[in-house]
Amino acid sequence: MLRPSPAPVPALRSVLAALGSPTAVREARTPALRAAQGPLSPELPLPVHVLGVTGVPGRAPRTRLAGWRFLIRSGDRAIAAADTMLTPDGWTFSHFFEGPYVTATERALLQAEALPTSYQPRLLSVPELYMLTLWLHADPEADATTAGLHADPEADATTAGPAAADLLVPLAPAPPGIAAHRPYQVADLLPVLSTRLAPPPLLGSAAPA
Repeated sequence: MLRPSPAPVPALRSVLAALGSPTAVREARTPALRAAQGPLSPELPLPVHVLGVTGVPGRAPRTRLAGWRFLIRSGDRAIAAADTMLTPDGWTFSHFFEGPYVTATERALLQAEALPTSYQPRLLSVPELYMLTLWLHADPEADATTAGLHADPEADATTAGPAAADLLVPLAPAPPGIAAHRPYQVADLLPVLSTRLAPPPLLGSAAPA
């Protein structure tokens, strides 16, 4: 069961304004959006958090809020998505896009809706691995703009990683060796990502014991 958080009102308004602008839609690199017949509606807003490289051995990667993403629905399916970003003047429209992650996000949300436990849906992006996951946060009442529940004492709330009770569902296409659309416990998947994100050892450095 999913309990999504409402997106910031300015973010939604910026997407609605872009959808209502023939110039913005015409210039978007989204053939499906330009060819759509009938009304278009932004739905299923999800906060997008980015998992970063720490560069510190033994420390899990941290996350930061990068924006809000809306699936753009035409009829009974999502045909594109719209990203928004935070600027000094507040939330604003960034760009439209389409591709496999749009369909995969919709599929993963439908799968998660059937789970017996309530989760708050988010997206977790891992740019260095060309990876996107549906992040199912175990506290549906949490602030969706912050990260997990086990923040590093030296870090603020917006840089904590996923909590132990959360689930991560890699979207297709997923990196080699990671199954798409399979719910992973954080303890099972995050160490794999941390290892792949770890910087290579310096030349001439001693091998670990």
